[in-house]
Amino acid sequence: MPVSQTNSRVVYAALKSCGIGLCSALPETWLVHLIRMAEDDPDMILLRLAKEEEGVGVSAGAHFAGVKSAMLMQNHGFLASVNGIVSFAQLYRIPLLMVISYRGHFGERDPWQTQGGTSTESVLRALGIPYAFLDDPEKVARRVSEAQTLAYSSLHPTAVLLTRELMWEES
Repeated sequence: MPVSQTNSRVVYAALKSCGIGLCSALPETWLVHLIRMAEDDPDMILLRLAKEEEGVGVSAGAHFAGVKSAMLMQNHGFLASVNGIVSFAQLYRIPLLMVISYRGHFGERDPWQTQGGTSTESVLRALGIPYAFLDDPEKVARRVSEAQTLAYSSLHPTAVLLTRELMWEES
Protein backbone atom coordinates (compact mmCIF):
# COMPACT_ATOMS: atom_id res chain seq x y z
CA MET A 1 0.00 0.00 0.00
CA PRO A 2 1.46 3.38 -0.93
CA VAL A 3 0.31 5.08 2.29
CA SER A 4 3.39 5.72 4.43
CA GLN A 5 3.48 3.55 7.55
CA THR A 6 6.51 5.47 8.79
CA ASN A 7 4.87 8.87 8.58
CA SER A 8 1.60 7.48 9.92
CA ARG A 9 3.57 6.39 13.00
CA VAL A 10 4.98 9.92 13.28
CA VAL A 11 1.47 11.40 13.22
CA TYR A 12 0.16 8.83 15.70
CA ALA A 13 3.08 9.47 18.07
CA ALA A 14 2.35 13.20 17.87
CA LEU A 15 -1.29 12.60 18.83
CA LYS A 16 -0.26 10.39 21.73
CA SER A 17 2.31 12.91 22.98
CA CYS A 18 -0.48 15.53 23.15
CA GLY A 19 -2.42 13.30 25.49
CA ILE A 20 -5.04 12.23 22.96
CA GLY A 21 -6.92 9.29 24.48
CA LEU A 22 -9.78 8.91 21.99
CA CYS A 23 -9.92 8.95 18.20
CA SER A 24 -13.04 8.82 16.07
CA ALA A 25 -12.85 7.76 12.44
CA LEU A 26 -14.38 6.21 9.36
CA PRO A 27 -12.29 4.02 7.07
CA GLU A 28 -10.21 6.06 4.62
CA THR A 29 -7.17 5.12 2.56
CA TRP A 30 -4.74 7.69 3.94
CA LEU A 31 -5.90 7.01 7.51
CA VAL A 32 -5.68 3.21 7.36
CA HIS A 33 -2.47 2.93 9.41
CA LEU A 34 -3.52 5.59 11.94
CA ILE A 35 -6.81 3.78 12.51
CA ARG A 36 -5.05 0.44 12.86
CA MET A 37 -2.58 1.91 15.38
CA ALA A 38 -5.43 3.37 17.44
CA GLU A 39 -7.26 0.05 17.30
CA ASP A 40 -4.20 -1.89 18.46
CA ASP A 41 -3.26 0.57 21.24
CA PRO A 42 -4.71 -0.50 24.61
CA ASP A 43 -4.31 3.10 25.85
CA MET A 44 -6.39 4.57 23.01
CA ILE A 45 -10.14 4.43 22.50
CA LEU A 46 -11.07 4.17 18.83
CA LEU A 47 -14.66 4.90 18.02
CA ARG A 48 -15.74 3.95 14.52
CA LEU A 49 -18.36 6.27 13.12
CA ALA A 50 -21.21 5.84 10.65
CA LYS A 51 -20.69 9.42 9.43
CA GLU A 52 -18.05 11.99 10.26
CA GLU A 53 -20.40 14.53 11.84
CA GLU A 54 -20.95 12.07 14.71
CA GLY A 55 -17.32 12.68 15.65
CA VAL A 56 -18.19 16.21 16.76
CA GLY A 57 -20.55 14.84 19.43
CA VAL A 58 -18.05 12.16 20.39
CA SER A 59 -15.31 14.75 20.86
CA ALA A 60 -17.67 16.97 22.88
CA GLY A 61 -18.54 14.06 25.17
CA ALA A 62 -14.87 13.20 25.55
CA HIS A 63 -14.07 16.82 26.42
CA PHE A 64 -16.78 16.90 29.11
CA ALA A 65 -15.38 13.61 30.48
CA GLY A 66 -11.85 15.07 30.61
CA VAL A 67 -10.49 13.00 27.71
CA LYS A 68 -8.61 14.68 24.87
CA SER A 69 -9.71 13.50 21.46
CA ALA A 70 -9.00 13.80 17.75
CA MET A 71 -11.31 13.37 14.79
CA LEU A 72 -9.61 11.47 11.95
CA MET A 73 -11.34 12.18 8.65
CA GLN A 74 -11.00 12.81 4.96
CA ASN A 75 -11.67 16.32 3.67
CA HIS A 76 -15.03 15.19 2.27
CA GLY A 77 -15.88 14.05 5.81
CA PHE A 78 -14.90 17.46 7.13
CA LEU A 79 -17.21 19.08 4.58
CA ALA A 80 -20.01 16.72 5.65
CA SER A 81 -19.42 17.72 9.30
CA VAL A 82 -19.80 21.47 8.91
CA ASN A 83 -23.26 21.58 10.52
CA GLY A 84 -22.04 19.83 13.67
CA ILE A 85 -18.88 21.92 13.80
CA VAL A 86 -20.78 25.21 13.54
CA SER A 87 -23.95 24.42 15.50
CA PHE A 88 -22.24 22.45 18.27
CA ALA A 89 -18.45 22.76 18.56
CA GLN A 90 -18.24 26.46 17.74
CA LEU A 91 -21.49 27.48 19.40
CA TYR A 92 -20.73 25.69 22.67
CA ARG A 93 -16.97 26.30 22.58
CA ILE A 94 -15.78 22.70 22.30
CA PRO A 95 -12.07 22.15 21.63
CA LEU A 96 -11.96 20.01 18.53
CA LEU A 97 -8.77 18.70 16.92
CA MET A 98 -9.45 17.54 13.36
CA VAL A 99 -6.85 15.47 11.51
CA ILE A 100 -7.96 15.74 7.90
CA SER A 101 -6.53 13.82 4.95
CA TYR A 102 -6.12 16.52 2.33
CA ARG A 103 -7.27 14.68 -0.78
CA GLY A 104 -7.93 16.14 -4.22
CA HIS A 105 -4.80 18.18 -4.86
CA PHE A 106 -1.89 17.95 -7.27
CA GLY A 107 -1.15 14.30 -7.93
CA GLU A 108 -4.66 13.10 -7.03
CA ARG A 109 -5.58 10.12 -9.16
CA ASP A 110 -9.15 9.59 -7.98
CA PRO A 111 -11.61 11.92 -9.76
CA TRP A 112 -14.15 11.63 -6.92
CA GLN A 113 -11.64 13.23 -4.53
CA THR A 114 -10.97 16.39 -6.51
CA GLN A 115 -13.97 18.55 -5.56
CA GLY A 116 -13.40 18.27 -1.83
CA GLY A 117 -9.76 19.19 -2.26
CA THR A 118 -10.59 22.47 -3.93
CA SER A 119 -13.08 23.44 -1.18
CA THR A 120 -11.39 22.41 2.06
CA GLU A 121 -9.22 25.45 2.73
CA SER A 122 -11.94 27.89 1.69
CA VAL A 123 -14.41 26.31 4.10
CA LEU A 124 -11.87 26.23 6.95
CA ARG A 125 -11.16 29.93 6.39
CA ALA A 126 -14.87 30.79 6.09
CA LEU A 127 -15.52 29.08 9.43
CA GLY A 128 -12.53 30.80 11.06
CA ILE A 129 -10.87 27.46 11.84
CA PRO A 130 -7.09 27.74 12.12
CA TYR A 131 -5.25 25.03 10.20
CA ALA A 132 -1.75 23.88 9.32
CA PHE A 133 -0.36 21.48 6.75
CA LEU A 134 1.45 18.33 7.83
CA ASP A 135 3.91 17.94 4.99
CA ASP A 136 7.25 17.36 6.75
CA PRO A 137 7.71 14.52 9.26
CA GLU A 138 10.21 16.67 11.18
CA LYS A 139 7.50 19.28 11.89
CA VAL A 140 4.53 16.99 12.57
CA ALA A 141 4.91 16.76 16.36
CA ARG A 142 5.22 20.51 16.79
CA ARG A 143 2.30 21.35 14.47
CA VAL A 144 -0.02 18.77 16.04
CA SER A 145 0.92 19.99 19.51
CA GLU A 146 0.34 23.61 18.53
CA ALA A 147 -3.04 22.79 16.96
CA GLN A 148 -4.15 20.83 20.01
CA THR A 149 -2.93 23.56 22.38
CA LEU A 150 -4.81 26.23 20.41
CA ALA A 151 -8.00 24.13 20.33
CA TYR A 152 -7.95 23.92 24.13
CA SER A 153 -6.84 27.47 24.88
CA SER A 154 -9.42 28.97 22.49
CA LEU A 155 -12.13 26.33 23.04
CA HIS A 156 -12.48 26.25 19.27
CA PRO A 157 -11.91 23.75 16.46
CA THR A 158 -8.50 23.50 14.80
CA ALA A 159 -7.31 21.33 11.94
CA VAL A 160 -4.15 19.73 10.64
CA LEU A 161 -4.17 18.66 7.01
CA LEU A 162 -2.35 15.46 6.05
CA THR A 163 -0.75 16.16 2.68
CA ARG A 164 0.24 13.82 -0.12
CA GLU A 165 3.91 14.73 0.54
CA LEU A 166 3.62 13.26 4.04
CA MET A 167 1.22 10.37 3.55
CA TRP A 168 2.02 8.92 0.14
CA GLU A 169 4.95 6.74 -0.89
CA GLU A 170 5.29 6.22 -4.62
CA SER A 171 6.37 2.71 -5.49
